[in-house]
Amino acid sequence: MSLTIYDISKKAEVSIATVSRVLNGSPKVKEATRKKVMDIIDEYGYTPNSSARAMGLKSMKTIGIMCADSSDIFLAKAVYYLEQNLQAHGYESLLCCTGYNADSKKNYASLILSKKVDAIILVGSHFIGSSEEENQYIIDCSAKVPVMILNASFRHDNVYCILCDDMNAMYRATTEMYESGITDILYFYDVLSYSGRKKLDGFRMAMQSHHSKKHEELICQVPADCRSIDAMADYLGKFAAKAPKFGGIIAADDQLAIAAIKYAQKNGISIPDELQVLGYNNSILTHCCTPELTSIDSQLETQTRALVKTLIGVLSGQEMPQKTVFSGSLIKRSTTNF
Repeated sequence: MSLTIYDISKKAEVSIATVSRVLNGSPKVKEATRKKVMDIIDEYGYTPNSSARAMGLKSMKTIGIMCADSSDIFLAKAVYYLEQNLQAHGYESLLCCTGYNADSKKNYASLILSKKVDAIILVGSHFIGSSEEENQYIIDCSAKVPVMILNASFRHDNVYCILCDDMNAMYRATTEMYESGITDILYFYDVLSYSGRKKLDGFRMAMQSHHSKKHEELICQVPADCRSIDAMADYLGKFAAKAPKFGGIIAADDQLAIAAIKYAQKNGISIPDELQVLGYNNSILTHCCTPELTSIDSQLETQTRALVKTLIGVLSGQEMPQKTVFSGSLIKRSTTNF
């Protein structure tokens, strides 16, 4: 029988972190627990594989990074920060750009594992599906190496999540815009990833808390074939022509917010006097438009530092938090006046 670290933890009825400490010879493990784990290892003839290497035995000092789309500004910046932090700790990285197809994610995960990496980092909330079947590959990976997820939450042994509280950040930003007098707010988004769902929920909660009656009529989803900013702006224009009037736009990311600004400029709408616009991620795009864009900062650099710190702790056999959540903050610029 071929055992994994996960199998040992189940049979011994201890956590994966405890198995890690036993494999590392940590003195922080009770002798009875150590004996129980070692008895199972001896019984099944367990040989340290890539998982054991990830726990400190003959480490390959290589981390697999999976990113859906390296052309995405948020994801590309996240990969940059992660690689910088990993290198600072003596680790190299192996990057795979998977796209958004579920089978492609599964296949790339298998490919990365075949390279005997010490851990896998999933960059972005697109890696979390809405069904158990879609997420099975994460569970399978976690039986072999630690899995780190940036910008989403998924609860399972040997899976560690670092994320921003997108729902609360969006709730607070929407509330602030509403209470400033902009009561008719359009929400502009593209995909409903894990993060995307949380942001939309935050917007809805804020509008419902103020007893808004028509906010559902002012939720605009950009179709998948609208990839360019011009296409997004034109789609928003068509939507606005049929929708109730609105005095503010909150976008799910900065690129969509730039499209909203372009829509306003094409239609002679003054920002922020006639229309206020708010983005998300506080990316470089906030300084690449006129007027400069107000945006929610999701603390991406802080998230990546925390992820690598957690990962290094896990690989050294320490007990680390499986979920770390940061608060987003509103960075006000010239597209709003509240």
